[in-house]
Amino acid sequence: MPRYTVHVRGEWLAVPCLSSTNTIEWLGKEAVRRYMKNKPDNGGFASVEEVKFYIRRCKGLGLLDLDDTVGDALEDNEFVEVVIEGDIMSPDFIPSQPEGVHLYSKYREPEQYISLDGNSLTTEDLVNLGKGLYKIKLTPEAEAKVKQSREVIERIVKEQTVVYGITTGFGKFARTVIPNSKLRELQVNLVRSHSAGNEIRLMFLFSASVGSRLVTESVTVSGVGKPLTPERSRMLLALRINVLAKGYSGISLETLEQVIEAFNASCLPYIPEKGTVGASGDLAPLSHLALGLIGEGKMWSPKSGWADAKYVLEAHGLKPITLKPKEGLALINGTQMITSLGCEAVERAAAIARQADIIAALTLEVLKGTTRAFDTDIHAVRPHRGQAEVAFRFRSLLDSDHHPSEIAESHRFCDRVQDAYTMRCCPQVLVSRFFAGFVGNCFCIGVKTMNWMVFAERAETISGGNFHGEYPAKALDYLAIGVHELAAISERRIERLCNPSLSELPAFLVTEGGLNSGFMIAHCTAAALVSENKALCHPSSVDSLSTSAATEDHVSMGGWAARKALRVIEHVEQVLAIELLAACQGIEFLRPLRTTTPLEKVYDLVRSVVRPWMKDRFMAPDIEAAHRLLVDQKVNVWEVAKPYIEKYRREHIPESRPISPTAFSLGSLRMSTDVSHDHGHQDDL
Repeated sequence: MPRYTVHVRGEWLAVPCLSSTNTIEWLGKEAVRRYMKNKPDNGGFASVEEVKFYIRRCKGLGLLDLDDTVGDALEDNEFVEVVIEGDIMSPDFIPSQPEGVHLYSKYREPEQYISLDGNSLTTEDLVNLGKGLYKIKLTPEAEAKVKQSREVIERIVKEQTVVYGITTGFGKFARTVIPNSKLRELQVNLVRSHSAGNEIRLMFLFSASVGSRLVTESVTVSGVGKPLTPERSRMLLALRINVLAKGYSGISLETLEQVIEAFNASCLPYIPEKGTVGASGDLAPLSHLALGLIGEGKMWSPKSGWADAKYVLEAHGLKPITLKPKEGLALINGTQMITSLGCEAVERAAAIARQADIIAALTLEVLKGTTRAFDTDIHAVRPHRGQAEVAFRFRSLLDSDHHPSEIAESHRFCDRVQDAYTMRCCPQVLVSRFFAGFVGNCFCIGVKTMNWMVFAERAETISGGNFHGEYPAKALDYLAIGVHELAAISERRIERLCNPSLSELPAFLVTEGGLNSGFMIAHCTAAALVSENKALCHPSSVDSLSTSAATEDHVSMGGWAARKALRVIEHVEQVLAIELLAACQGIEFLRPLRTTTPLEKVYDLVRSVVRPWMKDRFMAPDIEAAHRLLVDQKVNVWEVAKPYIEKYRREHIPESRPISPTAFSLGSLRMSTDVSHDHGHQDDL
C-alpha cells in the first residue's frame, strides 16, 4: 500500500493510500481531515469541504494538479505540502527547501566511494563529500579499531567502573554516578539537552471559519540562526564519521554504520549555524546532528525536503539510532563544525587567490602598466616563495615577447615613470594567497582530532583537551585577514579603472557619462564589502567567556571564526568579480588593440556570460554571472589561464630586459637614452 508524508500547518502526517487511482485532491483532503482530528477545535475549520488548498512537492516546490492521480503524479512515500489558502507564513518558518538547495535541484546519488580510516581525509576530499560527489565506507582497518575501542566501553559498563560520561553525569555533574539501568537514557538526555538555544517559532496565521477571528498555531524547534546548507551539513557529518573511524571514541561499529547510511542517503539533520563557543567541542551543532540521527528534531533530504527526522529516515528505509553507553558523547564531542567550515574556507580562499593574480594582471594591462616591477632579480632579493610565484604569473601573462600585446606596444614610449602600489606591489600583497596553504596544513591535522579518547591497547579512557578549537580558530582569523587584502587592493584598482584622471578611460567606464552612470555604484558596492570585511577581520579567537559553571573556563570562539572567514571570502569573491567586469569593460575602450593571448582568453570567457556595457542596465545579474565564473569548479578564470602559465614555466622563457632610462651603465654610470623611460615597456620583465 503506497503511503505519503504530508505537511499541514507545521504537522507531518503519514497518509496511507488504498488505491493509486485516488486523486491528489483526495490526498489533500485526507491530510486535512487527519490534521483536524488531532486538533481540539478542528484547527479552526467547520468541515474538510470548506478548506481551500493547493498541494506542492517538498522537493523542488512544484505544484501538483488536484485532478491527477497519486499513482501518476507521486512516488511511493513522497513528501508533499498542503498549503491552505489565506494562511500567512511566519518569516521564521523553516522552508521545505533550505538555502542553497538549488545546488541539489539535479541531485544524483553518487556511485563512487571514499574509504575513510580517520587519517587520510584531505580538505579537498571533505569539500567534495559536501558536494555529494561520493559516498562513504570504512576501511577494514578502521572497522577493527572501532570494534576494539568499543570492547573497552563494554567492559567498563559490565564492571560498573566510574568513568566520566559513561557512568557519570557531564560537566558540573561529573561526580554524579549513574546506575547501569539509565546509561542509555543518559546519552539521549545529553543529546537533547545540548541541542539548545533560543527557540525559533514556526507560526502560521490563518482565518478561522467564524467571522474574522484569527487563530494562531505554533510549532517550536530548538536552534539559533539559519540551518547549515546541505553542503555544509554533509561536510560536518562526513567529518564526524572520519573522526569516529579513528577508533578512539568507543562508538559501536553498528551505530557508526547507521551514521554512514544516513550520510549516503543524504539525510541531513537540522543544524543551526550559531551556538558553539568552540571548546568542549562544537557541542550545540553536533548535538543537533546527533538529534536528527536518533529520529528527533528536523531533517532534510533531496527526496523529502524538511520534515520530522523520523519520517525522513523512514522514507529512506533507515531506522533512528538507539544510543548505547558513551555513544551520545562520542557523537557530539569534537571541533567538526569549526573544522568542516574551515576546510571550505581554505579551499575557497585558495581558489579565489589564484584568480586574483589573473584579474590584477588584466587590470594592469588595461591601465597600461609596466611589468618592470616583476623582474626576477627584485624578488630574489626578498626571497619569499609566494612573492616570487605571483611575480612569475604576472610575467607569464604579460610577457609581450612571448604573447604579443598591441596594448603594450601602444604605450611603449609613454612619459610615466612607475605605477601605483596597487599594481607595482601586487607580488608583495597578493602573496597573502599563500596564507591558505599555511592554514590548510593546520586543518589537515584538525580533520583527525577528537576528545575523550579510548585507548584499546591500554584498555583505558583518558580525558584531554583535543576538543578545544583554539588553533583552528586562530588559523581562520589569520586566513580572514590575509584573504581580505585581495579585496582591499582590488577595490583600489577598481577606483583607478573608473577614475578618468587615473585611467585615461571614460569616467566609470561608460559612454555618455551623466546620462549613464556605468560602474559608479558597482565601485560603491566593492567599497562597502571591503569596509564590512574590516570589521569581520577582527579576531574572534581573542575572546573567551567562561561556560559550564567555570568548568569550561576558556573557550576559542572558533565557530564564529569559521563563519566570518567564509563571509570575508565571499565578499572577496564578489569584489574581484566586479574588478573582472570593470577590466573587461576597459578593454572595450582600447579596441581594436588586443592584449596578450591568455588575457584575451579570459576576456572571451567573461564575454560568454556578460555582454559589454554600452548603456546603463540592471548590473546585479552581471556581477552574479562573473562571481559564478570565479567559483565554478570546471569553467573559471584560473582554468582558462592556467595552461599558458604552465607552458611558460615549462619552456623556461628567457627574461628580456631592454635598456631603460633608470638603468645605469657599470662603466660610465651614464643613463641610457635608448628609450624614453622604462614604465610603459611591457617587455621590461
